[in-house]
Amino acid sequence: MARTAFGAMKTNLKMPDYVAGSCNIGGPEVQRRKNVGYAGALISLVTLVFLIATHSASGARTVIFFPFLLTSISWFQTRRRFCLAFGLAGTFNFGPAGTLAKVSDPADLRADRARAIKTLAQAFAYALFATVLVIILPF
Repeated sequence: MARTAFGAMKTNLKMPDYVAGSCNIGGPEVQRRKNVGYAGALISLVTLVFLIATHSASGARTVIFFPFLLTSISWFQTRRRFCLAFGLAGTFNFGPAGTLAKVSDPADLRADRARAIKTLAQAFAYALFATVLVIILPF
């Protein structure tokens, strides 16, 4: 069961419940992150094509890290149903997009923040790995 801003328990059988350090967003919020992921993938592809077409130097290729990071973060958030920003801020949402509830339990807040930091580190590592591949590609 999810905790509301006032610490009362909220139950909705149609949506998954908030689970500290594991799941803090529902359908509409997941869809928002999925859309951002698609945009990030498109920006990554366009950037890669541009870098290849212009035979960019290795140093210039590092710019692709940012669209890769955007895509990676969005993918992790979608797959895990966990928003990094919400985890750090101590909020969650299983209702309409933009409607937030506050995490009231300090242990839950710690679990959310730990998950957010771990997920950010993993997304960063994926983006860095992909960027290194682009840098070492012979084009």
